[in-house]
Amino acid sequence: MASSNGSWASPVADAQYSQGLENNTGGFIGQIYDGLSGYSLFVTLFLLLVAYDQFKYIWNKGSIVGPAWKMPFIGPFLSSVNPKMDEYKAKWASGDLSCVSVFHKFVVIASSRDMARKVFNSPAFVKPCVVDVAYKLLRPTNWVFLDGRAHVDYRKGLNGLFTRQALETYLPGQEDVYDKYFAKFLDISQKANNGKPVPYMPVFRELMCAVSCRTFVGHYMSDAAVKKVADDYYKITAALELVNFPIIIPFTRTYYGKKAADMVLHEFSICAAKSKARMAAGGEVTCIMDGWVKSMLDSENYRQKIAKGVKVDDSEKPAMLLRIFSDFEIAMTIFTFLFASQDATSSAATWLFQIMADRPEILERVREENLAVRDGDRDQRLSIDILEKMPYTRAVVKETLRYRPPVIMVPYVAKKAFPVSDTYTAPKGSMVIPSVWPALHDPEVYPAPDTFNPERWISGGAEKAVKNWLVFGTGPHYCLGQTYAQLNLMAMIGKASLHLDWKHHVTPLSEDIKVFATIFPMDDCPLVFSKRD
Repeated sequence: MASSNGSWASPVADAQYSQGLENNTGGFIGQIYDGLSGYSLFVTLFLLLVAYDQFKYIWNKGSIVGPAWKMPFIGPFLSSVNPKMDEYKAKWASGDLSCVSVFHKFVVIASSRDMARKVFNSPAFVKPCVVDVAYKLLRPTNWVFLDGRAHVDYRKGLNGLFTRQALETYLPGQEDVYDKYFAKFLDISQKANNGKPVPYMPVFRELMCAVSCRTFVGHYMSDAAVKKVADDYYKITAALELVNFPIIIPFTRTYYGKKAADMVLHEFSICAAKSKARMAAGGEVTCIMDGWVKSMLDSENYRQKIAKGVKVDDSEKPAMLLRIFSDFEIAMTIFTFLFASQDATSSAATWLFQIMADRPEILERVREENLAVRDGDRDQRLSIDILEKMPYTRAVVKETLRYRPPVIMVPYVAKKAFPVSDTYTAPKGSMVIPSVWPALHDPEVYPAPDTFNPERWISGGAEKAVKNWLVFGTGPHYCLGQTYAQLNLMAMIGKASLHLDWKHHVTPLSEDIKVFATIFPMDDCPLVFSKRD
């Protein structure tokens, strides 16, 4: 009995048995581990991540319109690299709210006018945002990324740069640029191309960049530097497209965009230093930068007088007391003005020239009005008074902005869970995008919305449809320069009508829309310019 295992002792107590069991157990666990190592472990982890990505998308999607499932991780990135206008229209038509998910971003698209306006007017829930790389290009401390009270206060200090009196100050510089580039139009058409049509969209981009730079920084930037900014800004636009890689990878669009942005900020910083020196010496204000710097210097002079106990009349107190901003801070702010204007005005200018060429009867009315307000002298220099006496030219510009709105959507980010509607709440961190196009093509507000009709702004009811006029946004972040932009376009097309004739070479792609941050004719608007006698 003593040698038998048939006692009450556990079989595991038997050393030999225990060793065998231990070996068997180790082999079993090892088999499991071996089976999960390497490729199998990777596949298992990948499938779990895919499942999580799908679950998170479906959960965020909730009840709104959107794809039933998401391509793992990247979503519709590949198709979004080359966006199609028809796809955007289909998305807007699919419902008041719809969604997609690209990489780590969940995107809610507000299509209807009321949904779009709710996003624009909900600063407690959302703030404007751009693609991730924009913080690196524009810089994280840029004022456009401020929110709430800080944004409101900063904006107040800029309002004075866009008053009627201020806009009058910038006109001579703008007209000088138009004179120069209209001569260039003729050289391109008649000398370089012997009267053959060539795409003018790139030339219009250069023109509008030159006008912006002259308006923003005056003569502090050389013509060569302006040309460099105009040429390289295309790289910034490409880097800031809505769908892009979220990080800067060498030799990609974001990489070249960052280098171009660095160059622009460097040039504007140099301009800021020059403006400070000139304004301190009592120079005359000729551009936006001068006006802003003078306000800073006036504020500092007022503060010093108060600190010294000098009695100062209330009339001498600046409307808005500003601190002295560094050259780089000024450069960042001026960069945001270029960021807001360059692509949008380039788009509007391209469509304006194309639309006028295709509708000679409208161009002729613009020409007649511009000559009349100048008392028959087509060489009379521009003034705000002249521009304000051109209701038909203004109607043509407004109808162009409605018919082909440069900015078709504006990205915002949800600061917290955002109840966009009674049945849907956008999750915190999601991108919420109000769309502009549907409101501007609403047939109940703009009859025959796909027809270009300036008369709707004169004898029609378009001016009363203020809720649909979302070209420049609405709410606390509406465009500061909306009056400037419209007057600028009126000045351009009005002056061109008096000094130039142009013909559009219509192609099958002329009315198709290319989406590149803003919108352009797919064929880049082939034109021929000639001098008007």
